[in-house]
Order: sequence, then C-alpha cells, then structure tokens
Amino acid sequence: MKPVASLLIALIACPAVLGSLIRRRERDSGSSNTQAGVVTLSLERRTTSTTLKSTSKASNRRSSAIHKTAYFGQLKVGTPPQLFTVVFDTGSGNLLVPGKTCESEACTAHDRFDARASSTASEVNCDGSPISPGGIGDEVTITFGTGHVTGQCLSDQICVGNVCNRGDFIAATDESSHPFAQFQFDGVLGLAMPAMSQGPDFSLMERLGDVLKKRMFSVFLSDSASEDSEIVFGDTKTHHMASDLFWVPVSRPTGYWQVQIEDVTLNNEVQGICAQCQVAVDTGTSQLAGPSDVISTLASTLNVKGDCSNFESLPKLGFLIKGHVLNLEPKDYIDKDSSGCEVALMPLDVPPPNGPLFIFGIPFLQKFVTVYDREAKSVGFAVAQHASQKHPEAMLVTIGTNTSSPGVQKRPRSLIQHLSPNDMHQK
Repeated sequence: MKPVASLLIALIACPAVLGSLIRRRERDSGSSNTQAGVVTLSLERRTTSTTLKSTSKASNRRSSAIHKTAYFGQLKVGTPPQLFTVVFDTGSGNLLVPGKTCESEACTAHDRFDARASSTASEVNCDGSPISPGGIGDEVTITFGTGHVTGQCLSDQICVGNVCNRGDFIAATDESSHPFAQFQFDGVLGLAMPAMSQGPDFSLMERLGDVLKKRMFSVFLSDSASEDSEIVFGDTKTHHMASDLFWVPVSRPTGYWQVQIEDVTLNNEVQGICAQCQVAVDTGTSQLAGPSDVISTLASTLNVKGDCSNFESLPKLGFLIKGHVLNLEPKDYIDKDSSGCEVALMPLDVPPPNGPLFIFGIPFLQKFVTVYDREAKSVGFAVAQHASQKHPEAMLVTIGTNTSSPGVQKRPRSLIQHLSPNDMHQK
C-alpha cells in the first residue's frame, strides 16, 4: 500500500505505519512574493501543549508535557480561487483539504472546498486517471493510527503564491474528530518525493517543475515570535544560513526525503549505537522520533534528572551524516517545564530496509535550514541564522570519516570554517 499521510499526524495521534486504501465510491444524488520562477511564502507558527501520562519506567514524573508546533501557510484552489491554510509537509505527497460535502465536525470547523463553485473543477480517479464516460469515480481512505480521512479525488487550478498550475488533490468527504478537529489549519500540502503521491499530477513539484527557476524548495523555520518563517520554491536564500550548505543524497526510494545516518554523537563523540540508521526529514512532524532501542540507550547515557538539576551540563546531541555532525542543544531535545525534565524523543520502530529510522521534525528544522532538490534527489543542510543563536559554528562540525571506534572523538572542526569543496552540491 502506498503511504499518503504525513508522519506528523501519525505521531500526534499514534505512532503507526500509514497507508491508503482505494475503493469504489457511489456517486452522491487565503502572503507571498514571486520573482522569475521563485516563490516565497510566509509561514505562521503555532504551538500548543498537551499533557500525557508518562510511560517511562525510568521517569519519576507522573506526566509529561508534549509541545506541538506547526507551521502553515496559504494556497488557493479553483476558479475563482478558494483560500486554504495548509501545512507544507515533506512527509506526505498529496494536497488534502476538506470538501464541501463533508459534514463531520473536523471538516465543518475548517474551510471546505466547494467543487460546484469552481468552473474549472473536475473529478478524477484516485490514481490520477480520467473517469470513463458514465463511470463512477473512486475514493481514497487515509489512516492515521487513531484517525482517518476519506476523500474523493479532484482536478483543478492550484496556486502557490502567484504560480498556478492544474493538478489533482483529495477533497475530504469524512474526517475523524480526533485529531483533525483540533488542527488550526485546513489541510496538508504534501511535498514528499513523487513516489509518495497518488500519481504525478498529485505531486506539486512534478507539476511546478517547468515554471520554477530550479526544481527545489527550501525551508526556514523561526525559533521565536520575533522572526518570520518561510518556504521558498525554486531557489534558496543564503541570508537565512549561518553556514554553507552541504548535500546528502536521498538513500531510499520510499518517497520520503530520507538520508543515511552514520552514527549518533554526544558532544561530537560518536556513540556506535546507530551505524545503519536512516532519517526522514519531515517538516510536518512536530517532534523528534527514533528507534526505541537507540532512544533507550541515549536516555540511559544522558541520565536526565527529572528535577532538571543537570540540565545545564547536558551534552549536545548530534547526528553524523556524511562526515558532518548536526548538533542539537539540550533545549532542543529535552522537554523542560514546571513539572520537570524528560528526553523529548518519541520511539518509532520502522523495520529494515527502510529503518531503523529517525524523524527530524520541528526541533531539528528550527536549528537547520533544509533544502530539497528534486532534480538531484538530495537534501541540503545549513545552520539556520537566528538572532538568538550565540554559537552557530558549534551546531555543524566535521569529523573524520573513520567512525568504527565508538567513544573516540574525531577532531571536530567547524563546518563554517572548514567546508571542503567536495561537500558542495554539483549540478
């Protein structure tokens, strides 16, 4: 089955494997800047907190606060255009918005697409093929662990900023209340690789490839209310970067922007606990997630005190990717609030060959600008330029390529000062 749902929504609801089911359906009787093939969209940042009972035997805390942050922007569908707020999600492959015929609480709480009000709307099968004359279209059901969305597939004009193209999308006919009724955005715009979409016409980057300056997009996420977040289609913006980009090829044909991890580090020291791990870079995921055995080992090694007494002395948690360590500070991987401190990595066990798999969600993406190159099938990483970041050179360092001896530091160097020409992306 082809996964069509974001890893994020699954993590909000339940860490489960996602999939789609196509079946026959009986026919029922809203800022942007565009320049020379480059589209820049502002993203709104919202954060909510949920208190959950702790399931960790090692934790003395009776509950823990889960902070969920989402970034969403606007796009338009139809003629005349109907405005929707959507999460720009690299963990899914389709555009999904509530449909006008959907009367569930989760749909009526949001803007709904009215196909009858669009002069350019038409119905298609959910593999993108046209419906035969007099035939009946199908529908797709997307499962999210504890939730689901069912929808019909339509084709219409879709505009991102001032760039428009005809494409296919899913208009929900039913959405479960949990978790969708609680979302502050209407839908999801999938930006995963084409393998994740229902078909080529469902993939935004496939449709817009000919009108963009480059077949890529980049994401900068603010870490405070004083900064603006944005997604740029067609190019990158270096003023958001505190280091040069380095590029890593997509490692699996899963549809995710997935790359190889060489190991996990603490204060730039390799730990030898995740030599064959993968990571999916997912702008739609509100948290960090990883293999349960690796997270358990990290939690034991870190020995985070529930009363936060050792918070200031906790190490930088890094991920070694292509000889470069991408570091997170304790504030990025620890949930710290009035009830205490706890490691904020969710267990997610994905079996080989696609796993073991980490998910780089919002805490990571606030730390690093990420660039997604469809043409080269690669992901670029650079330290994000934030006013609050005091030592950006410590967030991205290079170490020796021989990482077979865990526990031995490999002479870390600042990537900002020592970037090799071979690390730069070649077109």
